[in-house]
Amino acid sequence: MSDSLITPRTMSGFRDFLPEMMIPRERLMETARQVYRKYGFSPIDTPTLEYAEILTGKGSDETDRQMYRFQHGKHDVAMRFDLTVPLARFVAQHQNELGMPFKRYHIAPVWRGERPQAGRYREFAQCDFDTIGTTSIASDIEIVMVINDLMRAIGFEKFSIRMNNRKVLNGVLEKSNLAEHSVPVLRALDKLAKIGRDKVKTEMAEATGASDEQLDQILMLAEIKGTANEVLEQLVPLCSGNELAEQGREELAQIVAATEAVGFPEGTLSIDVSIARGLDYYTGTIVETFLDDLPEFGSVCSGGRYDNLAQLYTKTELPGIGASLGLDRLLAAMEKLDMIPPVKTPADVLIVFFDKSQLHYYLKLAQDLRAAGLGVELYPDAKKLNKQYKYADRRGFAATLIAGGDEIERGIVQVKWMADGTQVELPVADGGKEIAEWIKNQQG
Repeated sequence: MSDSLITPRTMSGFRDFLPEMMIPRERLMETARQVYRKYGFSPIDTPTLEYAEILTGKGSDETDRQMYRFQHGKHDVAMRFDLTVPLARFVAQHQNELGMPFKRYHIAPVWRGERPQAGRYREFAQCDFDTIGTTSIASDIEIVMVINDLMRAIGFEKFSIRMNNRKVLNGVLEKSNLAEHSVPVLRALDKLAKIGRDKVKTEMAEATGASDEQLDQILMLAEIKGTANEVLEQLVPLCSGNELAEQGREELAQIVAATEAVGFPEGTLSIDVSIARGLDYYTGTIVETFLDDLPEFGSVCSGGRYDNLAQLYTKTELPGIGASLGLDRLLAAMEKLDMIPPVKTPADVLIVFFDKSQLHYYLKLAQDLRAAGLGVELYPDAKKLNKQYKYADRRGFAATLIAGGDEIERGIVQVKWMADGTQVELPVADGGKEIAEWIKNQQG
């Protein structure tokens, strides 16, 4: 046997997830699943590998360059770079079995061979939900409601859902005779917060040759501020006379009215007409979500409406609307805001192996506590208490349970709350229910 060892290492742009990061990651995914399911979104999955023709040319030139693509036997195959293109293929292929409208969520890894940098990896997870096969405004309203419920279920109270509509922007561009220059105009508008009004206006003028009056009209639109209803009021004269812009404004108004009717907290939803990113893709409602305490993190949940998801795979028109939760970005924000407790175990309790002759007792106690709803780990060896306590502290258990001969004879256990050292005696006669209740109360 060779004496040389292979150096353990990960490839550039890829990473391992240790328990202290994987535990909150899985909790976040499960929270998302629970919220999606409450609204009737069904889980799906698609293969990691697709025929290359399914994926190429569906994003951008840059996406094609970043795609992991190779020859496998006679087949040209590639790894999915997002979850939207596979959804398009999936819906086109299975539309008769699915029936329309179809609501799906998909949480899975995707791969892009881009240059690794802080916060950007070649393998990362996406967390999407979409409604396909309807143009009803009810689906647009529901997407906003899902995002609100999702953010609150994760634990955020201070966040803003900013909304726009492609039709408003396109209609105002038509009114200003700038429709043919929509791409450079919108690209420049997207920089408004970063470089300011004057530089944006100069960039638009150079790209379009438009007059000051035309450009001021567009900038006036992008600079509208106020509550959702105040913005709607200010949009009236700007949209007036253009059917597309008026339709977009009306759709925004319907969403605002609906969220008020269902009791959205005041200030959660706003209309931000300066949102321009993604407009080559979206055709109606656009939504972005920002954390009030960390606006520099950018949008943590974005989406919008698109006209025809699967037009390259089927002649059936399949409009849809959806959004994607930025799992890794949100986890980074939660870490920065101290929302992730430092734990390395999903279990609540460690049972100390105090007496090696009582293994069966400890195993039965662990089973009773699991049946009562706790996650429980039994330390595997009857080692010194100090060593077992250090293990409990390092792993981040909420509590430890100790039962020696005296406690077993009396039918109690010593329960130690690790955060502050609080210690109580509790009975085990009720199958561990009182112990479980005490620990859950301590956890809040």
